[in-house]
This record gives sequence, C-alpha cells and structure tokens, in this order.
Amino acid sequence: MTSSVAEGREPLHRRAIWTFSGAHFLNDLVTTGMVPALVVMYKQSLHLNYTEATSVVLVSYLTSSVMQPIFGAITDKKPRVWLLSLGVFLSSLGLALTGIAHNLIFLLVCIGVSGLGSGAFHPEASRGAHLAAGSKKGLAQSIFQVGGNAGQAFGPLMIPLFLSRTGIHGLLWFIPVALLSVGLTGQILRWMGRREEMSNKRRDQIKGENHLTGVVLLVLVIVVRSWCQVGVVVFLPFFLHHQSLELSETMNFVFVGSGALGTFIGGMISDRIGLKRLLVASTVIAIPFALLLPHTHGAITVLDLLCFGFSVLSSFAVTVVFMQKLLPKNIGLASGLSIGFGVGAGGIGATLMGALSDTYGVPVVFTMLSVLPIIAALLSFFLPSDARMPSSSAKRAS
Repeated sequence: MTSSVAEGREPLHRRAIWTFSGAHFLNDLVTTGMVPALVVMYKQSLHLNYTEATSVVLVSYLTSSVMQPIFGAITDKKPRVWLLSLGVFLSSLGLALTGIAHNLIFLLVCIGVSGLGSGAFHPEASRGAHLAAGSKKGLAQSIFQVGGNAGQAFGPLMIPLFLSRTGIHGLLWFIPVALLSVGLTGQILRWMGRREEMSNKRRDQIKGENHLTGVVLLVLVIVVRSWCQVGVVVFLPFFLHHQSLELSETMNFVFVGSGALGTFIGGMISDRIGLKRLLVASTVIAIPFALLLPHTHGAITVLDLLCFGFSVLSSFAVTVVFMQKLLPKNIGLASGLSIGFGVGAGGIGATLMGALSDTYGVPVVFTMLSVLPIIAALLSFFLPSDARMPSSSAKRAS
C-alpha cells in the first residue's frame, strides 16, 4: 500500500484542525484583518498622506509574504513546530506596540515584526492542517482558512466596537492576546512533531513531480484575488467618505465575513466537484458584483459586498490545496506561496492604489478593482486539471 493510499483512509483529526483554525483566527485578526482597516487611524494620528499610510500595508504584507516561502522551504527540510507558537505571538505583539508609535519609522518597524511573525506562523500551521486532514483535504483547509478569514472579517470591527472608544493606544490590549496564543498553540506541538516525523519518512515515496507552470499561473490568480480583497478593505472607508468610519468598517465586515462563509462552503464543494472547477466558477461569478460595486448606494452596496465577498473568496482554501497538489513534495513551500507570497502581493497592490488615489482620486481605484476578477477568471481557465494529478488518482484508488 502506498503512503498516498494510506493517507486517503485517514480520518480528519478534529482537535488539531480546530486548534490550527483558532490560531489562524488570532493571527489574521491582527495582521490581514486589522492592519488594512487601521490605515485610516494611522493616517489621522500621524498625519500621513495616502502613499505613506498604505506603506503600512506594504510592509506588513511584504515581511509576511517574502518570509513565508522561505520559512516553508526551510521547514520542508527540517520541521520546526515551535514556529507555530512563536509566529502568532510575534504577529500579535508587533501590532500591539503600534499603539505607542510616535512616527512612521517606529510604526513600520512594529508592523514589520508583526508581518514576520505571520510569515513564520503560516507554513507550519498550514502543514499541520494538511497532516490533520486525512482524506478530507478540501474540508480541512476550509476549516483552517475560515479561521483566518473570520479573523480578517472581525479585524475591521475592532475599530467601531473597541478602538473608536479607546483610541490608537487601545492596541496595547493585544499584548494579552499574544500570550493567549502561546497557550492555544503550545498544547498541539507534541502531536504535530510526531506527525511531521512520520510525514518526513514517507516523503520520498510520494509520486508526482512539481508543476511549475501551474504554480506560476496559480500565484497570479491569488495575487489578483488579493488585490481585490485588500483594495476593498483599505479603500472602502475612503470611497464612502460621506459615511461614518464605523459604518464603513461594518461594511468591510460584511465583505470579508461573507468571504469567510464562502471559504468554508467552497472548500466542502471542491471535494466533490474538483479544485479547478470551483476556482473558475468563483471568479466568474464574482465578475458582475465587482463591476456593479462602484455604482451602488445604500442597501444595494451592502448586498453587493455580501455577494462579491462570498464569491471572490470562496476559492481561498481551494487555492492552498491546489498549490499543495502542484508541489506534492514541498508542502511548506506550497503553503508559503499560496498563503504568503501570493496574498502578500496585495500589499504592493495597496501601495500602488494609494499612489493612484493621491494622483487621480479614490473612485479610479474602485474602477480598477472592478475588472480584476475578469483577469483572475481568464488565468484560472489555463490551470492544469487537478483530476489528472497523481495525488488525485491515488486517492481514488483507495
């Protein structure tokens, strides 16, 4: 019996996968959730222009995205499960210290520490979710990713519910959150270490070669999707400047919250219909809602954000599993590329959009955002079929 077949008969390890999902919630709450939403407060408190303010997102995403593939490649050779706890601790601590930032340089250093922690956390956490998945790869990754997406959704809500009352110094309360994260993740490290040792022994038996063309195409799809997500979260408060900041961030919650629901449902459906089909369908369905967004008002905007977020982010877990199939012998690197490098490119997109806003105004940015799903849909059509990959065949053989 091959290792792939044996893996196909393993059940889902529920305690482990929900632990990884909870840690993912805490990590993404303070990084991809709160950092883009805090751009408005950082801009006001430190008197920054649009380009300087969005550089916060750039530093956060670059430190995370550059380091995730590096950490992933390193831990593919020798697992370091302690990075799971250290990573989520640093991501929370770094953001908490921005509450006492008195200039842009200090702010960017703290954001960089937070991003570095996120970069260390994601490859080990995603590898752990892969090991806990058994035969239910799509479901396991959807549970893991929905934790992160829920964190991204609740991040903007921290402003109207908490920081609008405490001010920027209220971020210091996330120091206890950093300590809580160590307790949450520490109890799973021993199990994870044993599973990674077993996985390393079976790695040489894995069939299939890396599909580099598919990797490049999938990274491009993830980058475009990330530009959509980050662009909406960062610039929606500026686009809806006639409304209160609290209401704008609530609309951001609608967008990312519906995306978290889409992530969970998309992961479950992909186990039945296939990864590529789900990815293509999600990007195509998102197109009309993206085109409509710059022209909506009132309740129609809320409805459009609900549908746009659900459709465009329903492929979030799917792209992680897809990347792991394209890089069957480098699970850590696959996680770093799909969650890190590709998603982190959203920080570059946010800074470019900030420069466009300074020159041409925010409405131009929203017009640009409306065409990105079309590009993602076209790219996804050229991805290889996951049904023909060796891992899929092995799974069916079981």
